[in-house]
Amino acid sequence: MWNVLGLLTMSGVGLVMTGSAAVGGAMAAINTAIGFTMYILYERVWARIGWGRHG
Repeated sequence: MWNVLGLLTMSGVGLVMTGSAAVGGAMAAINTAIGFTMYILYERVWARIGWGRHG
């Protein structure tokens, strides 16, 4: 649900800023793809760091 809300919000912001629903939607899709990719990379990096782990 959170992702859908973010996608709709970004589409609306893109529409307001550019005046084009297509460009706003593309901006939202690209933003979602970048955010998802960054999340995966972030999790993989932190999974490899053992600071403070015992056991």
